[in-house]
Amino acid sequence: MKKITLLFFLLNATFMLAQKEISGIVKDNTGNALPGVNIVEKGTSNGVSTDMNGSYKISVQEGSSLIFSYVGYNSITRVADNSVINVSLSEEGGQNLNEVIVTGSRTAARTNTTSALPIDVLSAKDLTSTGQASFDKALQYRIPSFNTVNTPVNDATSLLDPYEIRNMGPSRTLILINGKRKNLSALVYVQTSPGRGETGADISAIPTDAIERVEILRDGASAQYGSDAIAGVMNIILKKSNNAGSATLRTGVTSEGDGEMFGLTINNGTTVGDNGFVNYTLDFSKTEMSNRPGTVDADGEFNYWGGTTAGVNTLTDIKNFLAKNPDAGNINGAPETAAAKFLINGGKDINDHTQLYYNAAYVYKKVNSFANYRTPYWRTATDYPYLPSLFGNGTLASYQGYVPTFEGELNDYNATIGYKFEKDGWNADASFTTGGNQQNYTISNSHNRSKDNLGNFIYAPNPNVYSGPISFNPGGVGFTHYVGNIDINKKVFDNFSIALGSEFRTETFEVREGDEASYIGLGADSYQGNMPENTGKFNRYNIGFYLSGSLDVTKDLLFEGTVRYEDYSDFGNKTVWKLSSRYKFLDDKVTLRGSVSTGFRAPTLHQIYTQKVQSSFGGGGIQLEGIINNVSSAARLRGVPNLKAESSTNYTVGAGIKPSKNFSATLDYYYISVKDRIVLGDKITFSPGNIQSFFTNAIDTKTSGLDLVANYRNIELGPGKLAINLSGNYTIENALDGDVRNIASVEAVGQSVFGKTSEALLLTSRPEFKVILGADFEISKFTFSLNNTVFGPAKFKNADLYDKNLTVEFLTKIVTDLGISYRATDKISLALNVNNLFNVLPEWKLKSDGSAGAEAVMNNPVTLKNQINDLTFNGRYSQMTYDGSHFSQLGTMMNLSLNYKF
Repeated sequence: MKKITLLFFLLNATFMLAQKEISGIVKDNTGNALPGVNIVEKGTSNGVSTDMNGSYKISVQEGSSLIFSYVGYNSITRVADNSVINVSLSEEGGQNLNEVIVTGSRTAARTNTTSALPIDVLSAKDLTSTGQASFDKALQYRIPSFNTVNTPVNDATSLLDPYEIRNMGPSRTLILINGKRKNLSALVYVQTSPGRGETGADISAIPTDAIERVEILRDGASAQYGSDAIAGVMNIILKKSNNAGSATLRTGVTSEGDGEMFGLTINNGTTVGDNGFVNYTLDFSKTEMSNRPGTVDADGEFNYWGGTTAGVNTLTDIKNFLAKNPDAGNINGAPETAAAKFLINGGKDINDHTQLYYNAAYVYKKVNSFANYRTPYWRTATDYPYLPSLFGNGTLASYQGYVPTFEGELNDYNATIGYKFEKDGWNADASFTTGGNQQNYTISNSHNRSKDNLGNFIYAPNPNVYSGPISFNPGGVGFTHYVGNIDINKKVFDNFSIALGSEFRTETFEVREGDEASYIGLGADSYQGNMPENTGKFNRYNIGFYLSGSLDVTKDLLFEGTVRYEDYSDFGNKTVWKLSSRYKFLDDKVTLRGSVSTGFRAPTLHQIYTQKVQSSFGGGGIQLEGIINNVSSAARLRGVPNLKAESSTNYTVGAGIKPSKNFSATLDYYYISVKDRIVLGDKITFSPGNIQSFFTNAIDTKTSGLDLVANYRNIELGPGKLAINLSGNYTIENALDGDVRNIASVEAVGQSVFGKTSEALLLTSRPEFKVILGADFEISKFTFSLNNTVFGPAKFKNADLYDKNLTVEFLTKIVTDLGISYRATDKISLALNVNNLFNVLPEWKLKSDGSAGAEAVMNNPVTLKNQINDLTFNGRYSQMTYDGSHFSQLGTMMNLSLNYKF
């Protein structure tokens, strides 16, 4: 036994002695550090990725070799014969841009000047350097065509904010994780704010520290990826490092002293067996509420709810209340949020030609937000005698109103397992993906104020005593999908390759019933629950096939083409295609590129089956409205047709230049035509008290614009180096293409499903242009960054709230962000970010279209004041209006982070 133990000890010692630690820095051929480069011990799964400074450290066997690879660069192999191996990677030539995992290729300057398609590539350093607390907000200040902002009304929308690329809404950007489709959120946006009627994947749920890079294809890609890719594709590539990690501690606060943020993230990796690895991320964060209420106007309140009952709702009573509560108790800003995020990414080389890979993520998020404060003259003790005992000590004077709370819980998960192999030049990838998003809600500090047919309170038989619940479960929503993929490709000749594949997907959308008290009668005050007749599980499946080819006619001229057939169980089939080309000349210093494609977007299950009662703000206060789904008896009664798929046509033409190794620029023009675009229609008053809206393929749209990206690096400035980047998006046109198609029942009441309100939300509520000008200066252990984001004008209308001939125009503003990072040691670094350094806030003006009626309103102080009160809910939402704005109203945010490398 002793001999066996000694033998084992000697073998283990020999193995340990044979291990060798290699470290170094990887740069491009201009001297810039490359974060996210993959370094793998040849013949194994032992590998790491370079950090933000291009540094790496790996333990390998004596005599082994290291393979250095990075998207858009030639891979190189180095023998591990030194303890320090520094590497310089050079850019590669032709690429296959239809690969699923690598959405495109690039230089270190984000957008590759020689690619056939416009693709932004952001490293982990690009994202974290913004100082933003979430992934979606980091993209807002890195990608000009990407827009997102907190909505002014925080109920279910507070769980995630609508986002979009090129004014196409969240539904028309496909989100991938490691090349596989991410599940949609269960939420469909129904508020009168940007993103209305849309749903998208919850990208804010993805921890930034788990991301190696993000590739954003700014072009239609339905032929390659299927439904939802009308505006483009966002592919999130996860970290693969298996023996290096870090812990990051973050904290922050706004200049107003609220919105305190605290977060802790751990990212690390390890080997699994002989040829496997796993990288994992744990992320915990807590953000306190931020509040930016306006000063409420007493005259406007009196116009809404004023009366003659002394001590309750006279103008004097209202003024007395507002003297003590200038904001009328309203809470308007960003909600309290707590989140826990877990993610793993791993793989194993079974042999030289076969690989198993997997990734999984789980996110739990909880938000606490508030409805509009119910003042004592809005919900009066005269109308509801039990309120003083419910929200006071029983006396009339003690009743000062109440504010219902909205608590939302989100569970989001996704997982993929796949198998890659190569045989006789054929490369195959088979995978299975699952994902889901579950949301549950709770309404507290509220009541059900409904009466029965005899006029008695349902939950207050004695009008002075409320016996019903004050906390409600209004139900919830859920979405799950299961996706199977098979992708095969082969390089048939030196200049020609083909790819083919198939995808099968099944989706389920669920609406869960609320408790009876949440929906009976008027339901819970502020948020009505899901009625039994509006709930259920709804399913569909689809299957798609694609065939793709890539031909290098010469070393400079490239042609690519893809055709796809998709068949859905609920609405039929679609065939779409794409052609793209690229031509290089002047020794690759100039590139011309272009593409033309057709695409489609299937109506989501949310849009087909959502049916609910909703509180919304209209002239005169909060009112109830109904959303009827397209397969309901109510829809048939109104003649509402079933939804069909949107179809699109995309054109992109661009040019790239790289006259020197340190300067590059690209300029791309795009045109997107969408037929049968699905919208959540305006509220239609079919009869007094019968207000309904529904989803419909009512419009066609056309969108065109320009994208610019330019970078100038390695500018010698004394002992340091300066890099300057400029990027911008300009919307040339975003408009209706033809008339609105109203159904007969809507025409009969002289209304339209797509009026001025919806038109503005869809077409002009995002900035007309957005420009990002940034500079990074590195000197010694310090890095200084200064970024200026120009948000162009955005326009809103709300015909329900103010004159239809008036427009709210948000003015052009510049938001400046400052970042300072310090590398204290090889393991410790500090970063300070001051976002919105000069506390720039949205600013708007009410503008007339020049008509006689509009001019009369603008020139009359009384009517103008009334219009502004309707627009801002009497001043409650004075900063960004009730509909939203083009960037955040929270102002300056200061963030400090400490990073420790393992």
